[in-house]
Amino acid sequence: MATVEINLPDGLAREARAQGLLSPEFIESLLRKEVRRRRVDRLFADADKLAVSEATALTEEEVEAEIQAARKERRASDASRG
Repeated sequence: MATVEINLPDGLAREARAQGLLSPEFIESLLRKEVRRRRVDRLFADADKLAVSEATALTEEEVEAEIQAARKERRASDASRG
């Protein structure tokens, strides 16, 4: 498990601590949600790039290979957390 140190203004740190926002569980949840959101954003950005480029029409086999690669990446990411 990694340890992360952050520097915050004192007032913000006090308020965040009082609201439970600095607990390891909350920060882990927050980071997981952001990682997931960015992964989805990247997926849509990649899909947009493919849609724009007519020269990159994928075959059904290539689409399946991309799906399998994305699933493999997700499983690897999930495994590294657990």
